[in-house]
Amino acid sequence: MARTDSALDAFVHAIADPTRRRIVRLLKEERNPSGDEMSGLCAGDVEHRIKLAQPTVSHHMRILEKADVVTVRRQGHWRRYQRNEKLIREMMKVLKEQL
Repeated sequence: MARTDSALDAFVHAIADPTRRRIVRLLKEERNPSGDEMSGLCAGDVEHRIKLAQPTVSHHMRILEKADVVTVRRQGHWRRYQRNEKLIREMMKVLKEQL
């Protein structure tokens, strides 16, 4: 249970910020159902669509990545971000059980 509690704490912290929630929603909208290499967004895409500076996006993406809310795949010089749907479903279930 301690692992789940610490994962839930990290998850809740990561999504507590409205900007990070916007990023997670954006990644949901941009999800490619085929799961091919081009799915996900790079930080530049997020910057452009949410209108934030690169350091701000990097800060938020680092928090989301550390909490496993997003996964990262290297593609050349780029890092492509995707939602971790499995973790999100699991954390929502745990949160419902605990409330």
